[in-house]
Amino acid sequence: MSERDAIELDVTLALAEAIGSGGITGRQLEGCAGPMAAAQAALEGRRAAGDLAWMDLPGQDVSGLVRFAEERHGRFDNLLVLGIGGSALGTIALGGALLHPYHNLLSKEERGGTPRLFVLDNVDPDQTRGLFDLLDWERTLTNVVSKSGGTAETAAAYLLVRDILEGHVAGKAGPAAIRLPVAEHMVFTTDPEKGVLREIAEEEGIPAFPISAGVGGRFSVLSPVGVLPAALCGMDVAALLAGADAMDRRIRESPGLRNPAGLFAGVQYLEYTAFTRRLSVMMPYSARLRFVADWFKQLWAESLGKARDRRGSDVHVGPTPVEALGATDQHSQVQLYVEGPDDKVVTFLRVGSFDREATMPQLHAEKPALAYLGGHGLGELLNAEQRATAWALARRGRPSIRVDLPRVDAHALGQLLYMLEVATGLMGELLDINAFDQPGVELGKEATYGLMGRTGYEALAREVAGLRKGA
Repeated sequence: MSERDAIELDVTLALAEAIGSGGITGRQLEGCAGPMAAAQAALEGRRAAGDLAWMDLPGQDVSGLVRFAEERHGRFDNLLVLGIGGSALGTIALGGALLHPYHNLLSKEERGGTPRLFVLDNVDPDQTRGLFDLLDWERTLTNVVSKSGGTAETAAAYLLVRDILEGHVAGKAGPAAIRLPVAEHMVFTTDPEKGVLREIAEEEGIPAFPISAGVGGRFSVLSPVGVLPAALCGMDVAALLAGADAMDRRIRESPGLRNPAGLFAGVQYLEYTAFTRRLSVMMPYSARLRFVADWFKQLWAESLGKARDRRGSDVHVGPTPVEALGATDQHSQVQLYVEGPDDKVVTFLRVGSFDREATMPQLHAEKPALAYLGGHGLGELLNAEQRATAWALARRGRPSIRVDLPRVDAHALGQLLYMLEVATGLMGELLDINAFDQPGVELGKEATYGLMGRTGYEALAREVAGLRKGA
């Protein structure tokens, strides 16, 4: 990977020499180097044991998946992805970054024959029925994404779509329902061996791609969970995985704080522990990367928000992730960041070269408030605003980190996503917690099962019902 293709991490404005007493000292960084090397060795040990299969996804063989996508090229006008959490956020981030900003509004010819992308990641009835009213089901492929197959929200959406395909109810507004072959209009992404979706796939011949053991939902963006929709929509999945692989090699060849994942995790850890900055803001200065911040929010929160450490002691740790968008949120959140509580570290995502540029015309020479913009590009303005915001924070002693992407393309995105995944695992090691479970989420899932009448969860339903009215 050439230097011009590599993403870079700049932590200068988190250091004491730049922002004063609120910044990290050289001694503090040096003190973190040993624990970081141990954290990386621990992750690599678990990887070698097969526990962290997500770390091997950059090198996976996706030829069968790509062939599946190629065989369906031009056949469908819509790709509907049913999933929630890690089964949806990665796909949304990929589509937001790598497709045309208004992909779904382009004609099929302008889309190159690829389908429009819709991700249904909630069970809001207005949203769900509103989308169903728009879809031509004869021209729609539905990708059902759930490792267990039992996720209530995804199961509910699957049942509704299946009912439409089987002709029991009308989907798109019209006089009558039609019956469509389910195996031609659905594809599953699920556990390779067990679960209700795997059972249905084998019973009915529905195509199904595996989510391997050791690949949790929030770490699954580079698995078929994200790569299948990406391939179906014409994204460059080879470049995406090549970028992730380049970052993987970079991390392994330069251990500790000498690689972007280690340095990012180390700075975040010191901000959290030494400076009690409990909020971690991700602020892309690129609309195409805004959903990466949304994806990172789940990755960081669900991995690091834990009640107990590995010894079973109560610790209740975890930085709270916040998403913002530059320059939009300069006019909503930055006032708080600059003058409010000093409890945040901001990570900026900055793009070196934009695919589309718009140069402002030199008009109104007699109006200084407008004339100064003439001849400058919007990308230049956007990056100037990022620099100005970072400077304003630094002037008040508030830390920030900057991740520089040469451009928003599949290769750079693969690097970024994999770097953030590894950094999350490293942060978990430093906090001495299990970054790969989610007991708090599971408790809520099981209570939902009880409230909806699922057998075996009756006791939980009674316990929830016992809460005071209004809970």
